[in-house]
Amino acid sequence: MPELPEVETIRSHLAPHVEGRTLEAIEIRDPRWSRPLAPAELEDALRGRRVDRLSRRGKYLIWELEDDVYLLMHLRMTGALLLDPAEPSKHARVLMTLGEHLLVFDDPRRFGTGELALGPEALEAFFDARLGVEPLAREFTAEHLYALARASRAPIKAFLLDQKKIAGVGNIYADEALFRARIHPLRPANRITRAQAEALRDAVVASLMAGLAAKGATIDDFRDPYGVSGTFQDQFLVHLREHEPCPNCGTPVRKLRAAGRGTYVCETCQTRPRAPRKKRVAAA
Repeated sequence: MPELPEVETIRSHLAPHVEGRTLEAIEIRDPRWSRPLAPAELEDALRGRRVDRLSRRGKYLIWELEDDVYLLMHLRMTGALLLDPAEPSKHARVLMTLGEHLLVFDDPRRFGTGELALGPEALEAFFDARLGVEPLAREFTAEHLYALARASRAPIKAFLLDQKKIAGVGNIYADEALFRARIHPLRPANRITRAQAEALRDAVVASLMAGLAAKGATIDDFRDPYGVSGTFQDQFLVHLREHEPCPNCGTPVRKLRAAGRGTYVCETCQTRPRAPRKKRVAAA
């Protein structure tokens, strides 16, 4: 699934081509994409409106259209936005015409979505119900992260993947950040120290910035609007590197399950948390 760096890469590439242009036509070929709205309802709300700005919140791409109309796109597992593709898309779910440009929402597994928000209040309510702090914003401080973690008993990997806590971090960047911070992914979030929270905050930011610089990671499906793959996968420290030597100590990287996801860890650098002691039952 595209995470914050991948969605931001798409936004930065698309923005110069769509901002200031009019969405002259939109054809939603798959009704699942616009649920709960029917395709015709969403098409009517968007058609003919100027794109004032293309922005991002977490993993959502936000089309800010004139008169405070917002289209909220989520790519999910396999979605891609292709600008003026040279060949017809095999999995085109949505076609958008903006001047001389054709933009295609291509999605083989059909999990991607497009949702509508009318007015700033509706937009704010939509994200307040779904997303937490932006990890590249000033508000994402070590103290803020520590306070959030103290209120959660979930493993720290699951905590990082919870979009209501931190928006935009997914499986790749959680693994990379935890390795940088030397925190085991199974450690309960409420058991990290202030020093670990500070290290983790810096590691999350560093991992995301590295992903942005590499224009995202392409493992299976991610492509930018020109169909070009990202290169961050060539810089992974532990993610997908099972049995390979840890770049710090040489211990083979292990793969385990955390938060229901394949998770990569060096258990020399990232010490596994001790199991809680069982309470003794007093003899009768």
